[in-house]
Amino acid sequence: MCGEGFFSSSFHQPHKVILKHGQELEEEQEELAEHQPLEQEDLNFERWKRRPLPKRTLHQKIDDLKTYLWNAETNEFMGRSGKSWSLILLFYAALYTFLAAMFGGCMFCLMWSISPYHPTFNDRVMPPGMTMAPHLEGQEIAFNASDRKSWKKYARSMDEYLRPYNDGAQDKKNIRCTQDRYFMQDDLEESAERKACQFKRSWLGDCSGLQDPHYGYSQGRPCVLLRMNRIIGYLPGQGKAVNVTCGVKKGPPEALGEIQFFPKSIFDLKYFPYYGKLRHVNYSSPVMAVRFAGVQYDTHIQIQCKLNGKGIINDSPTDRYLGSVTFSLDVGA
Repeated sequence: MCGEGFFSSSFHQPHKVILKHGQELEEEQEELAEHQPLEQEDLNFERWKRRPLPKRTLHQKIDDLKTYLWNAETNEFMGRSGKSWSLILLFYAALYTFLAAMFGGCMFCLMWSISPYHPTFNDRVMPPGMTMAPHLEGQEIAFNASDRKSWKKYARSMDEYLRPYNDGAQDKKNIRCTQDRYFMQDDLEESAERKACQFKRSWLGDCSGLQDPHYGYSQGRPCVLLRMNRIIGYLPGQGKAVNVTCGVKKGPPEALGEIQFFPKSIFDLKYFPYYGKLRHVNYSSPVMAVRFAGVQYDTHIQIQCKLNGKGIINDSPTDRYLGSVTFSLDVGA
């Protein structure tokens, strides 16, 4: 009886035999089944391909679009109920209202913290640059003295440049200054308008366009106007006037000939500092005229005019307008 019960219980147990590596027989059989080759019918991949949907007619597409726009059964517009649309519109309205309020607050703080009259931080003001006129075709002046069409554009550019310096306009807007020092007006209120010194066109002599409306171009003796860039609060030269020199950068030096400066070769201190366009409403930057009275004909030369003074940088390898200006001159007979 005992033996029969033992064999009977052993016979009815599941086919699970523990191997020496701890794996059961069923797991081993599953692994063997995975490595068995597939039947031919299993290799028929065609039956697993997705069947193409039946082609829909234009009428069905229009009906689906109408249902998407307005579903009368569910009362949904574009897939959303009225409550869903109300919630999503409320969310975006609150979001963009918050963003607009945050942007407005940032702009208010920014405008409240800065002054419209002068820069908040100007402890690293760059030295001034210099510009020239006429400036039409880059930094190149080329013409023939006997060909009016070749130099007329330069004379017209000079007229437009000097129009704000007409004597009548200067007498009306600005005061005549005689001191040879900085025109300091820091004792006034921040928003008070500052006075500006006169700079009259007639002071440019032969390059003013008053005696010679052609500015010497018809005679082969062209004039060029130079001006220092405006920098708010800047005091050039550290108490001494900044002067200008011009020379040949490329080409034969003797081709330049005589150079004349009007009214003189320095920028007077009385035109500085500049207080900005809101306070220095009628400010006129001082202008210097350079006349090349003996330039050699049919010779291409490159001329460089430099600002010279304390704190002035005129030899920057990266900025050709910093403290100097370079242009080419080619005068034909």
